[in-house]
Amino acid sequence: MGLQEYNRKREFNRTPEPKGEVPRRRGGPLSFVVQLHHARARHYDLRLEVDGVLRSWAVPRGPSFRPGEKRLAVETEDHPLTYSHFEGLIPEGEYGAGHMAIFDHGTWEPEGDLHEAIENGRIDFTLKGERLKGRWTLIRTHQRGSRAQWMLLKRTDEFAADLEADDLIGELPAPPPDAPGASTRQGLEIREKKGFDTGTKDMQKARKTATRKSAAKTPKQASSTRAAKPAKGAALRAQASAAIRGNPSARANRDLRALKRQAAKLADGAKFVMGQFVQPMLTVSAEHAPPADDWIHEWKWDGYRLLGQSGPEPMLWSRNGIPWNDRVPELIAMLGGLGASAVMDGELIAVDASGYSDFNALQKALSDKDARNLRYVVFDLLAFDGHDLRRAPLVERKALLEKFLDGADPRFFYSTHIAGHGPKIFDAARERGMEGIISKRAQSRYVDGRSREWLKIKTAETRDFVVVGYTPPKGSRQGLGSLMLGQYKDGALVYAGRVGSGMNNDFLLGLIKRLRALEVDEPVVEVPRHVPLPKGRINWVKPKMVVEVFFRGWGKEGLVRQASFHRIRDDKPATAAALEQPEPGAPVRKAAARAAAKPASAKSPARKVAKQPARAAESTSKGAAATRTVNPSSAKRRGKPSFDLDTSALPQLSSPDRVVYPDSGYTKQDVWNYYLAVAPKLLEEIGGRLLSIVRCPDGIDGQHFFQKHTRHGFSEAVKQYQLTENDGNQAAYFYVDSVAGLMSLVQMNALEIHPWGSRIETLEQPDRIVFDLDPDPSIEWPAIRAAAKEVRNRLLEAGLESFPKLSGGKGVHVVAPLLPHATWDTVRDFCDAFANAMEQQAPERYVATMSKSKRRGRIFIDWLRNGRGATSVASWSLRAREGAPVAVPVTWAELSRVKSPARYTLADAAKREMPDEAKRIIENAKPLSV
Repeated sequence: MGLQEYNRKREFNRTPEPKGEVPRRRGGPLSFVVQLHHARARHYDLRLEVDGVLRSWAVPRGPSFRPGEKRLAVETEDHPLTYSHFEGLIPEGEYGAGHMAIFDHGTWEPEGDLHEAIENGRIDFTLKGERLKGRWTLIRTHQRGSRAQWMLLKRTDEFAADLEADDLIGELPAPPPDAPGASTRQGLEIREKKGFDTGTKDMQKARKTATRKSAAKTPKQASSTRAAKPAKGAALRAQASAAIRGNPSARANRDLRALKRQAAKLADGAKFVMGQFVQPMLTVSAEHAPPADDWIHEWKWDGYRLLGQSGPEPMLWSRNGIPWNDRVPELIAMLGGLGASAVMDGELIAVDASGYSDFNALQKALSDKDARNLRYVVFDLLAFDGHDLRRAPLVERKALLEKFLDGADPRFFYSTHIAGHGPKIFDAARERGMEGIISKRAQSRYVDGRSREWLKIKTAETRDFVVVGYTPPKGSRQGLGSLMLGQYKDGALVYAGRVGSGMNNDFLLGLIKRLRALEVDEPVVEVPRHVPLPKGRINWVKPKMVVEVFFRGWGKEGLVRQASFHRIRDDKPATAAALEQPEPGAPVRKAAARAAAKPASAKSPARKVAKQPARAAESTSKGAAATRTVNPSSAKRRGKPSFDLDTSALPQLSSPDRVVYPDSGYTKQDVWNYYLAVAPKLLEEIGGRLLSIVRCPDGIDGQHFFQKHTRHGFSEAVKQYQLTENDGNQAAYFYVDSVAGLMSLVQMNALEIHPWGSRIETLEQPDRIVFDLDPDPSIEWPAIRAAAKEVRNRLLEAGLESFPKLSGGKGVHVVAPLLPHATWDTVRDFCDAFANAMEQQAPERYVATMSKSKRRGRIFIDWLRNGRGATSVASWSLRAREGAPVAVPVTWAELSRVKSPARYTLADAAKREMPDEAKRIIENAKPLSV
C-alpha cells in the first residue's frame, strides 16, 4: 500500500506524528505495536511490520485473549515504522484527532510465507510483546466496503485467558478530559468502571457537561444520533422514535417521574434487569367464580398471550419465550413510544365490529399483516423503570399500570376489573357470548407458573390436545374427516378422542398441508378396542401440533364428548409440561413437587432435587429476568429452590467415539459419562450463573473456542439471558438450571465451564471472591500451597473464611463465599487492594499485575476474576489439558498432602464430594465489610 495515503492525510507542520518514510531494512525480527486511540471512535490500532512499513488494522473492541473469540479488524493505511514509538495528542482538526497511547509493542513472526498468507487472506502469527503473546490469526472476510475487513482472534496456547484488552489498560496514561476526539469521555468512563485511575478529578464535571449538551439536542438531532449507532434492532428503534415524535401531547401529560417514584416504593428495593423473558403466571381452571370481595374479575380474551417490554429497546415474547418483534412491528413501535421502560403482561387480540375479540380474525390479521383491528389488552405490570413489582399486590400493580397507559396509543387497551360479585360477572360474560372470566386474588403476587391465586372460569369447557393423526374425508368434505386427539396422563401420551366439527373447507385445506408434513408410519397412541376405526387408513402424525377444543364432558375410557374444534395453539409446544391442565379442585404442584412424585424406573430415574444456596424462591421467574438488591439480614431467609435433575429428556450424543484426550484415550462418550455423573454437584456450583465455556470440537489437540454468547443451534434447555455489557452494548448470554441444559453444552463439545461470581437474580451483587494463584513456571508446588494458606490467613484478618480449590491447571484458587450485598465495583476494589497489599508485603514472592515479565520467580495473585463479566473455572469442571484434569475443591488439610493441582482427573473426580468444611463456609457466608 505504501505511505502515500498516510502522508496525504496529514499536515506535518501541525501534527506531532512522524513523517512517512520507508527506511532501508537492516535485518532482525519484525516489529509490532498496538496503540489505544481515542479518536472520533475509540479503538485499538494493530500494526505489523511488513515490507518496511507498519501494516495497520483498527480493532474497535480491542484484542480478546479468549481463544476463538473474533474481533473485527478494519484495515487502514500503512504507517511508517517510526510510528511504533508515537503516543500523545493529535490536535483538533487533524486526521485521527485525539489521544493515543501505546498498549503493547514487541516483535512478531508469521507462520509460513507472509506474502502468500496476505494474498490468501489468512495470516497466522506469533506475538512476543509485554501484554500480547502467543499465537494469533487475522482472517479477511468477504464483507464489502471501502476498507478490507478482517477478523482478529486468539489461538489456543498457554497465553490464552478470560480477558480482553480493556482489562489491561490500568498502567496506560489516561486521555486528558479536554483532549480532542469524541470518544475521550467514553474512554475515561471505561477506565472508571474498570477501577483504573482516570488521571483527573474533573471527570464528574466533564460527564455532567456532556450530559447537559446531550439533553439540549433537538428531537431531530437526538434521533439522528441514535440512528448513527449500529445496533441490533435499529429499524425497530426508528419506529419507536417515530411513535414518540408522533404523540408528544400524550407523553407530556404524564408525570413519569411520579410513576417512577411510585414504582420504587412498591418494589421496596427489588431490581429488575430489562430485556429478559419472564415465565408468565398461569391460571387454574375453576367451576365457579369466587364471590368474595377480595377477588377481582376480568374478561377472558380470545387471543395470544404476550409479554411486552416498552422503552428504548421494545420487546415482545410469547408465553413460551419466543420473540414476537417481527410478527407485530406496529406493536413494537407502540411500545417504544410509551416513554418509560416497563414490562407488561397482556393478550394480543383482534376486535370485531361489536368490540369483542375474534381469534379467527386475529390469525387472519397476522397472516395478512393487517394491524388495523389489533389491540394489546394489558392486565399486569411486572416491572417499571428497573424496579421489580412482582411481589407488590396485584391491585397496586394494576393501579400503576392504568396511570402509565393513560394517554397512550388507543390500541393499548387497559384491562379493567370489578371487585367482588364473581358469579354475576360470570353470568354477564355468558350472556355476551364471551369465553368466560379470569378471577384473581386482589393481593396476589406475580409468580411463574400456575397458581390458585388466578382462576379461569369458562362459559364452555375447552381443553388443549395434541393432534396424533387424522382420518380421510367423507362425501363433499375436503382435506380430512376428523382430527385424532391425544393428551398426557402421568407423562405418557394417550388417545383422547376425535374432533371433526368447527372447521370449514378453506381451513381444512390449509390444515391438511401442515399435517402431511408431519406424517409417520407407526401409530402414535394406542386406540382402545371399543373405538370403531374409520374406514380407510388412519394417518398418524408426529405429536407436534396443539389444538383447543370445545367439548361437553368425558365419555367412556376418558374420551371427549361432543367435541368441536376451536383453534390451533401455535403458541404452545406439544409437551406434557406445557399442556398440564389441573382439574378444577385438584392441587397445583410446583415443578419440584412434581419431580419428587415422579415414579422411578430403570430407564428414567426419579427426578432428584438439588439445593442451591441464595436464590430467591418465588419472586424470580424461570426466565431469570430479575435481580434483587439483597441486604445481609434478608439473604439467609431466602428459599433454596431446586434444579431440574431429570435425565429422561437428554440430547442425543453425537460422535461418541471421537477421541477428546489423545494422551489418555478418553472419548466424547467418556466426557459425557463424567459430566452426567457429577451433574448434581456441578449444578450446585453453576446453576443460575451466566457461563463461559471452552469448546474443543476436535479434542484438546485441536482448536479451542471460548464462548460466552448464545448462537444459533443452542438447545432450548440452555437458557438465554440478555445482558447490558460494561461497554453499554446488549448481548445474549446463557445459563443452565437442569441436567438437560448441562448435557446440551457437553453435546456441543464443551470441556471447560466457567461461571460468573454471581447468580442471575442478584447479578450485580457477587456471592464469592476468587483469588487464582498463577505461578511462574519456576515456582514449585510447595511454594504455591504455602501462598494459598497465606491468602487464607489474610482473608481471615478481613473477616472472610475461604476454602481451596485445585484448579486442574498450574495453581490453586482460594474461594471466599459472600452474602450477595456489595456491588461488583466494591468487590473488585477490595480484591485489587488485597492483592497489591500482599505484593507490597512480600514483593519477592508475589505480584498483583499479570505482566509475564514481572512474574518471573513469583506468583501472580490473579484478582481479575472478581470483576463484572469475569469468570473462573467451576468446581468439577474438566480442563482442556493433557491427562483430563478436573478442578476440585479440597480442605486445607488435604491441600497440605496433595502433590499436584491436577491431582484429580476424569477417572476419579466424580467420586469426590464437596467437603463439609467448604459447605459450612458457604452456608455461613458473610457480606463483604468494607
